[in-house]
Amino acid sequence: MGIQFTVVFADLYGSTGVFESLGNAKATAAVTEITTWLAEQFKAGGGRVVKFLGDGVLITFKEKKDAVAAVVQVQRTYAQRLAQTPPATYMPLRIGVAHGGVEMVDDDCYGDAVNIAARLSELTGAHQIWVSSHVLDDVSLLPGVRTRFLGPIHVKGRSEPCIVYQIEWQEDLDSDLFTVQSPNLDGPKKTMPGEDGICVDLSWLNYQKSFKTYELPIHIGRIRQADFVVSDLHVSRRHARLDWRNGNIVLTDVSTYGSWVRFAGGGADLLLRREECVLHGRGEIALGTTFSDLSAPVVNFSVHQSS
Repeated sequence: MGIQFTVVFADLYGSTGVFESLGNAKATAAVTEITTWLAEQFKAGGGRVVKFLGDGVLITFKEKKDAVAAVVQVQRTYAQRLAQTPPATYMPLRIGVAHGGVEMVDDDCYGDAVNIAARLSELTGAHQIWVSSHVLDDVSLLPGVRTRFLGPIHVKGRSEPCIVYQIEWQEDLDSDLFTVQSPNLDGPKKTMPGEDGICVDLSWLNYQKSFKTYELPIHIGRIRQADFVVSDLHVSRRHARLDWRNGNIVLTDVSTYGSWVRFAGGGADLLLRREECVLHGRGEIALGTTFSDLSAPVVNFSVHQSS
């Protein structure tokens, strides 16, 4: 069964673009500086740095509460650092956290919790923290920190979906925006439906279309050749793409001015600039401008099992 640890995988989003723009030497120096800084921050929070993985860091914690407090503090501190970062080296942080049995072999670690933490880090969006439900068991969150239930999410390599929560760590958000739910470790009993059983519905004004997973990828854009056409000047010709990846529907912004995602049930609006996030449940996507702009073209989405 191994030793029970809480595993944190933190990696830098957008490092590929930094390598393309700066070249290997300068990009490597930038990434190494940040990952070294991250390692020191996590060690100060009680974690043990297991290894560096390119643009990521793998850390273990003996206590769940220490891991949760550390990832929140690191995101907050890194956000301040990121605000002073030049565009050429702008790499947001995304974090996955899981708890379970871990096998230690030659100062390295293996196990389901390691795999889940790494996969959640890959699936989450920039600036986000996703945790498996077991991480939050008997853990008191820091003041101003909330969780949002994301539900069962398929993790590559596992037959059963993982019950996932998002930690909302931003200090300046109105707490009324959040839906706070206690983790249910039993979770939903049903497994994730097969690929042919999931579809995504999109609607803009009176225009509606539904796409099955086997029809993805599709593009949202202003041009008539787009699979879902939003004929508004805020919208780029090819603005965003929907993919089916690792059992999830992933939205990728490919636009000039960005996309904003808002999930039903509360939480912060997520800004995507050439970045991606997993779509789940219901919500809205503002294309090219924020939700606060009354002229924003807003696409409603719903991810569900087809009847």
